[in-house]
Amino acid sequence: MNNRQVIFLSHGGGPMPLLGDKAHLEMVDCLKTISKKINKPSAILVISAHWEESVPTITAGNNPSLIYDYYGFPEESYHIEYPCPGKPELAEKIFRKLNGAGIQANLDTERGFDHGLFVPLKIMFPDADIPCVQLSLLNSLDPEQHIKIGESLHDLDCDNLLVIGSGFSFHNMKEFFTPETIDSKLQNRSFDSWLIETCSSSDIDEKDRRLRLINWEKAPAARFCHPREEHLLPLHVCYGTTQDKCKQYFQLEILNKKSSMYLW
Repeated sequence: MNNRQVIFLSHGGGPMPLLGDKAHLEMVDCLKTISKKINKPSAILVISAHWEESVPTITAGNNPSLIYDYYGFPEESYHIEYPCPGKPELAEKIFRKLNGAGIQANLDTERGFDHGLFVPLKIMFPDADIPCVQLSLLNSLDPEQHIKIGESLHDLDCDNLLVIGSGFSFHNMKEFFTPETIDSKLQNRSFDSWLIETCSSSDIDEKDRRLRLINWEKAPAARFCHPREEHLLPLHVCYGTTQDKCKQYFQLEILNKKSSMYLW
C-alpha cells in the first residue's frame, strides 16, 4: 500500500467551515485532529461529492484553478485561495489503473478543484504545498461501481499518498433547515450508527461489509439521510481502496446533525 492513508470526511456546508460558522466548529477541530494523527502526505487524491461524470474523470492539470461551486454565501467565500499544484503524473497512473481494471476513464487538463477539495484541505493543510488530484464520481451513482473504482486503485504506486473521500455522512438539505424533531433526530442517529458499525466492526467480514455498502439503501433511515447519495459514495471509493474496516472513526455534530468521519 506504499504507506497509504485513507480518510472519509464529512465536509460541511459549502464554505462555512472557513468562515467561523459556529455549527462547523466541531468539524474544523476534528479535521485538525485528523491532520495531526496522520503523516504529512506527498500527494493527495480527493474523491469529491461535487463532481459527477459518465466515466471516472481525473484532473490532470499542473495548476488547477478553484471552482466556487456554491451560491448565496458572503462575498469573501468567492475569494478563498488554495494554490496547491496538480500532479499530472499521478493522474496518469490513476487513469492507467482504471483502464487496466476494465473501467473506462478520462483525463481532464482543464477542470479546477471544487470546494469538496479546497475547503477541508485549507483546514487540514493550510500551506497548500501538497500536490493534489481530484477524481469524479459516476453520475450513475451505482454503489458497487464506486467500490470497484476504489478496488482498482488498491495497489496504486504512489508513496505516502493520502486518499480523501470528501462527502457527508448525512446529507438531507431540507432537514438542515428544518427544526429537529424526535423522529428526525432518531433517523439521523440510526443511520449514523449503522454506518459506524458497517465501517468499523470486527464482527463483519469483508464480503459482508462490501455487501452492506452496496445495499446501503436497506440501512435504517437511509433515504431520509441521503435523498440522493452523491455525498455518501466517496466513502464507497475509500472502502474499495482499503477493503478493510477502518482503524478509527470520529463522531461529531455538523450543522446540528450527528455526523461521522473514518480513518483507515
